[in-house]
Amino acid sequence: MENKDLLLIDEDIDSILPAAKDVIEIEMAGIKRVRDHLDEGFVKAIKLLLKTKGRVVVTGIGKSGLVGRKITATLASTGTPSMFLHPVEAMHGDLGMVTKDDIIIALSNSGETQELKDLIPAFKNRGIPVIALTGNRESTLARISEAMIDTGVEREACALGLAPTASTTATLAAGDALAVVLLNMRRFNEEDFRKNHPAGTLGDRLRVHVREVMITGTDIPLARPGTGMPEILKEMDLRRLGSVLVLDGEESVIGIVTDGDLRRALIDTGDLSGKVVEQVMTKNPKSVFPEALAADALALMEKHLITVLPVVETNGQLVGVIHLHDLLGKGQFKFVV
Repeated sequence: MENKDLLLIDEDIDSILPAAKDVIEIEMAGIKRVRDHLDEGFVKAIKLLLKTKGRVVVTGIGKSGLVGRKITATLASTGTPSMFLHPVEAMHGDLGMVTKDDIIIALSNSGETQELKDLIPAFKNRGIPVIALTGNRESTLARISEAMIDTGVEREACALGLAPTASTTATLAAGDALAVVLLNMRRFNEEDFRKNHPAGTLGDRLRVHVREVMITGTDIPLARPGTGMPEILKEMDLRRLGSVLVLDGEESVIGIVTDGDLRRALIDTGDLSGKVVEQVMTKNPKSVFPEALAADALALMEKHLITVLPVVETNGQLVGVIHLHDLLGKGQFKFVV
């Protein structure tokens, strides 16, 4: 039997993108409303969080719980120790993980979630402050919390008005706002972020210094002024970095010959056999210090579309060379210059 539910007529197809755009518009409106309704409650929440000696304990159930887990992860990775506590599990023993030095962030769009209403008194009895993220200023949760952030939206993106959509997006945005403001006020920097992401790609890029990955010693392709191009080609082929660095008598880099330089010289002259390195090299190439972050070296390479950077001390003397592949992994990326 033909399944008519799966048949799309032209009118249905034409409505797909407009319907999707409507959802985004509704969610954008929800976030804008949260932004416009930020008030002293948000400021008070930040003050409470900053003076907390323990962890931030985020709690919520259903879709609010899922959003709460993401807020927990964002707080933890940006310098605010945090954990997620499921309200039901809390009432069956996990409440023992919460200490008097902690602070609670409770999520409920209605502010009347029964599981939270049952749980919050246990925090209050211990003198643990509660911050509410709720869409109902008059709710029980809002009334019994030390600080309340209004995450209410005009309507959900769901056509039925039932599935949490715009409200969860708005709550997530409010949680991000808390995390980022705390990050800024704690002067949390890239090095701090790296310590919390030792296994991540971004963490790898931030933690490595150029000195740790640069090529040194006899592996560096080198030449002196006056060297003929046949010798340059041999050196480039031997070291397999696609370039040769040219040093003066002070061991400072005065030029670099790359594959791109060779191609351009061949196009211009058709013959390199009679040339010396000064006639082909790029003078005064970009360089980086050995204590620079590898992320900074990569940014410099990306900006100038280069694959090799000399590594020099402050006096200009060469100590190494770094190749793009040493930052991104062999064979993953290559600029064509």
